[in-house]
Amino acid sequence: MTMEDVEVDQRKQLPNYLLDAAGISIERMPMLNVIFDRMAASCTDSLQPMAGTPCYFSVNGITNDRVGDIIKDYEANAVAAVLYAEQWDSRIIIMLDRDFVFTMVEAMFGSDGAEPPLDVERSFSNIEIRLVQALFDRFAKALQSAFAGTSNVTFRVERVETAMASLAIGRSGNMSICANIMLQALYRGGQMFLIIPHSALNPLRQKLAHVVVSDGRASDPRWREQMESEVHRTEVTLSAVLDEKMVTLGDVVKFEVGQVLELEATPRTLARLESNNQVLFWCQIGQLDGYYAMQVADPVDQKREFVDDILSR
Repeated sequence: MTMEDVEVDQRKQLPNYLLDAAGISIERMPMLNVIFDRMAASCTDSLQPMAGTPCYFSVNGITNDRVGDIIKDYEANAVAAVLYAEQWDSRIIIMLDRDFVFTMVEAMFGSDGAEPPLDVERSFSNIEIRLVQALFDRFAKALQSAFAGTSNVTFRVERVETAMASLAIGRSGNMSICANIMLQALYRGGQMFLIIPHSALNPLRQKLAHVVVSDGRASDPRWREQMESEVHRTEVTLSAVLDEKMVTLGDVVKFEVGQVLELEATPRTLARLESNNQVLFWCQIGQLDGYYAMQVADPVDQKREFVDDILSR
C-alpha cells in the first residue's frame, strides 16, 4: 500500500472519528424512534396474558443525557436492571419508577382500579421484586425483538438493583440515549427509562440513520380478507350501566323482596355502554317496541376520561 492510499483511507475515516467525538444525534438516527416504538408495542402484547386489565405502553420521549443525571432523582424511588449485550460487549439499564411497579402489581393481581393508588414511602417487598424480575426478562426480549434487523443482539438480565448508586455501567458522566416509555393501566400509570450508552450505539450509527419499517415480506390479500371477515363476524357482549351505588355487604344481606334501591340517575342521565370493562359510548336510554333501547349520544374520549379520573382523585 502506498502512502497515497493510506492518506485516502485516513480521509475516509475522518468523518467517522468526528461523529464519534461529537456523540450521537437523535435527529440523525430516526431508526431509534422506530425501535423504541416497536419495544413499546411488544411490551403491550406480551403483558396481555399476564395482566387482568389492559396495559398500554407508549414512547413519551427520547433524550441525550448523562447516566448520572438520569438516575440521580430516583434514589430509593425506583428499581432497575442491568442488561448485558454480549454482541455489543456493553451494558444498558432499564429503570422502573415506583408508580410503574405499584401499577403493574395491582394489574397482575386482579385489581380493578377502584382503590386509590398506593402513595407510601417504603422499600419494595420481596413479591414486588420477584414480579419486577419477571417483567425485566420480558422487557429484555421485547428490546431484543425491536432491534432485530438492525442488530443481531441478545440482552441478558445481569442483576436487579434498588440502589441507584450501584448502577455502574461506566462513568456517571458518560452520555447515553434515554427513552422514556409510559405505562397506562387502571386509570393510572408509571414510567420506564431505557438507558443505552453512546458507546454501544456508535457502531450502529449508519444502520440507525435509515428507517426500515418493513421486513420485505409480501402481504397475502386472501389472508387479509379472511382476517377482516372474521373480525366483522366476531360476537361481543355489551353491557349498559345507568348508575352505580356503593353499599356494604351488611346492607346487601338485609335486602328484602320488593325493596326499592334508590339511584341518583334521572331520565336524562346518560348510560355508559361497556364491553370487556372498557367504556365505548355514552347513550340515552329509552323504549322501542316494548324493549329497552340505547341510542348512542357521544363516543368516549379515553384520554379525556383518564385525565378526568386522575383530576377527581
